[in-house]
Amino acid sequence: MRSRLEDDITTELRVLESHLDGMLSRVQHNSLTLKRLQSFEMRLLAMNTLAEMIEFILAETKILFGLDVVNLWLVDPKNEIAAYLDSDHYDYRRREGLLLINQESPLSECFDGSNQPMLGGYQSSDCERFFSASLAKKPASVVIAPLVRREKYLGSLNLGSYRDDRFVQGMATDFIEHIASVISICLENNLNVETMRRTSLVDPLTGVNNRRFLEQRIEEELDRSQRTREPLSCLFLDIDYFKRINDGYGHQAGDHVLAAVATMVKKQLRNNDVLARYGGEEFVALLSQSDNKHTVEIAERIRTSIADLRILFAEQTIPVTISLGAATYQPAFALKKPVAEIALQLIQTADAALYEAKRNGRNRVENGGLVLRMDAA
Repeated sequence: MRSRLEDDITTELRVLESHLDGMLSRVQHNSLTLKRLQSFEMRLLAMNTLAEMIEFILAETKILFGLDVVNLWLVDPKNEIAAYLDSDHYDYRRREGLLLINQESPLSECFDGSNQPMLGGYQSSDCERFFSASLAKKPASVVIAPLVRREKYLGSLNLGSYRDDRFVQGMATDFIEHIASVISICLENNLNVETMRRTSLVDPLTGVNNRRFLEQRIEEELDRSQRTREPLSCLFLDIDYFKRINDGYGHQAGDHVLAAVATMVKKQLRNNDVLARYGGEEFVALLSQSDNKHTVEIAERIRTSIADLRILFAEQTIPVTISLGAATYQPAFALKKPVAEIALQLIQTADAALYEAKRNGRNRVENGGLVLRMDAA
């Protein structure tokens, strides 16, 4: 018979073994979590566009944390983020979990300068507003982590779980704060890159894209057109008798007219359409997923809106009209050629139609039709 001492030692050894097994399990779990975090950070840093980054955060954060709900708020007071996402054809308006807000006051009021993540039950009024009211199932517990750089709120990362004990007041938030910091840095970097790219590709006088941007973008749009088999149309626009405006009202008035016309044309286009100042008083617009008939209708709408426009400068009203040429590339009916050749043909066809409009009296639209038609070979 073993002594009580031996029994006690055996029991203590079993308890110690259990503790060691638990510690080993936690170490393995923490090691796996650290590897996942490192992988998350490396992939996040490799994102090339703002749209890619947002999509990655919304999808991968849920996997990394094992969460049920992930929302992302971004502060966009000047609608710059919206413009960047539109230019990348990212439908942010329909993306569940993403919200662009026009001021940072909801965040500054919520965090009151502490910039510490806020945890608690979803029923808390402070937490509830950070999640979409359209959620099919509400989370039971949530954490709201501010995204801050240089004492400025960029947005917030809002995480939710169906478990009511997942996020409770008093729990450690080091891991979440680290993720929020990394996201904030990447977000700031992406916004800076987008701003630099946009600034270098924007005409400073009119605020629309410049010719360099158009030359880069048209081939991207043609690639997309060939993949989706959707048409891509081009409008070539020219302000009628622009030299007379400069001579009669002055060059400052001419600059004012250019800016006013660009603004009005932009209003007639969709957010994902491209408008660029081609040179002087000429503009080019690219209309994705727009067939030839619809493009001519848009061109006529633009022409009418400019003719009806009252442009005031130095207490004078300056009458303005424009002429337009239209052309369309339809992959299903076109010869197979390199996109560089197609781009040149598309612009040249629209340009030729524009000059036809000039010859036929100005203030009109002429249609160059489809480019590179198979029956033209």
